[in-house]
Amino acid sequence: MDIHQKSKNNQRRIGLTGGIASGKSTITNYISKHKNIPILDADNLSRELIKPNTYGYKKILDYFGNKIIDNKNKSEKAINRKLLRNIIFKNAESKEWIEKLLHPLIKEKMIEECSKYKNNQTIILVIPLLFEAKFEDICTEIWLVKCPKELQKKRLITRDKISEKEAYYSINLQLSFEEKRKFSDIILDNSDDQNKWIKTISKIL
Repeated sequence: MDIHQKSKNNQRRIGLTGGIASGKSTITNYISKHKNIPILDADNLSRELIKPNTYGYKKILDYFGNKIIDNKNKSEKAINRKLLRNIIFKNAESKEWIEKLLHPLIKEKMIEECSKYKNNQTIILVIPLLFEAKFEDICTEIWLVKCPKELQKKRLITRDKISEKEAYYSINLQLSFEEKRKFSDIILDNSDDQNKWIKTISKIL
């Protein structure tokens, strides 16, 4: 069966997206606490897909070599995700290669996970690169988190302990909020007052 056909049913699948450090986790934590709705996170699925001895893991090691192995966990031979992220941020060719490898795998895995919740009327799909990876077709609606770049930058520097230059670079690697807004159904304003997006969610969920 075609991967897109698998996703077609009467289920409400909300694709939650937004720029890096825009506050997606804050919003999903709120939904998890206050609503009885399954939440599937593309980042978590990505971690599963590159665990030792998986197809993704073997392909990544073939491409990057053992330098990508985490020195702190040599016995497990796990991939150092932070090192991998740094490499692909600085190398457009490597970034394109790994996206071509992982995005289809994540999409297929997410659809597979959705089928486990087929009796649930609503599911939240947290997909940071929803537009960049072309996941629109597995969502019935798209919610976009709004956050000013300056606030986004501060959160990112604090969270990842990186420089201001690295933070700006990470933010600008993704599509702009303005571009994403054109294709989104709901905007969740996470600029400063979280009551804004809580009120929005209360109305529509």
